[in-house]
Amino acid sequence: MWLHDVDGLLTAADLTKTVDYIASLQLPSGMVQWFEGGHADPWNHTEALMALATGGRVDDARRGFEWLRIIQRPDGSWHQYYLADSVEQDKLDANVIAYVAAGVWHHWLLTEDRAWLESMWDMVDRAIEFVLDLQTPRGEIIWARHADGTPWTFALLTGSSSMLHSIRSAIAIAEVLGQPRPDWELAAARLSNTIRHVPEAFAPKHRWAMDWYYPVLCGAIIGDAARERIEERYEAFVMDGCGVRCVSDRPWITAAETCEFVMALLSIGDRERAEQVFSWAQRHRDDAGRYWTGIVYPDEAY
Repeated sequence: MWLHDVDGLLTAADLTKTVDYIASLQLPSGMVQWFEGGHADPWNHTEALMALATGGRVDDARRGFEWLRIIQRPDGSWHQYYLADSVEQDKLDANVIAYVAAGVWHHWLLTEDRAWLESMWDMVDRAIEFVLDLQTPRGEIIWARHADGTPWTFALLTGSSSMLHSIRSAIAIAEVLGQPRPDWELAAARLSNTIRHVPEAFAPKHRWAMDWYYPVLCGAIIGDAARERIEERYEAFVMDGCGVRCVSDRPWITAAETCEFVMALLSIGDRERAEQVFSWAQRHRDDAGRYWTGIVYPDEAY
């Protein structure tokens, strides 16, 4: 198990309780539901698998990856949402599809099991090829395709930032396995440049916190530029003592945005503020180790 205490906030046992709750939502097929009886999407499913592996539940995580491998479409994609025995939403979201590479790379970093990594390579390879087929000559990646293959007409900054991280993860996997993909490296470079320098390439989502911190979180913007970006809109999105607003003009503080922002702060070396914001996120935690999606202030409605 790779969990450890977070000084003054959570013990490894506290974190294990959260991992165990996630495990309770995994079906025999390997699919991890959002909540009991709910749906799953491959992006959040992959996040859950990373949590399971970090908590020492490596076999459970691998069952989840095997579920993804089995249900992957012939073109390398997955649908947006799945129920236990059917497809709930048939959109083909590029960010959702790419993220499996980040999950597989994370699992390799924990376990260094080359045989397992090799067993996942075909799935990752086909997923990334599907995603890069949606990249424009300018560099951004179109958000999605309809189930019939028709592409949507716009790209999202948050999604493209996440895909940059996933593509870089896939490149790292390819290097370990001796499967060079120079076209992926060129695609990642074009995407990174567009994120940094061509804001008009993306649909305007100025109100949304993720468009603020995701280019930093995912490593597209680094160093002084990253620190400047965080400071520019810190007061617009961060509610002192509570966490990060999902959107700048609403008092809804979400656990996901708050904890992702903590990682963005860590990426720029701001550990003191990261620890402070992470402490605020514990207001979402209940005695069972579960986290409420969001809290509306000042009423504190969950």
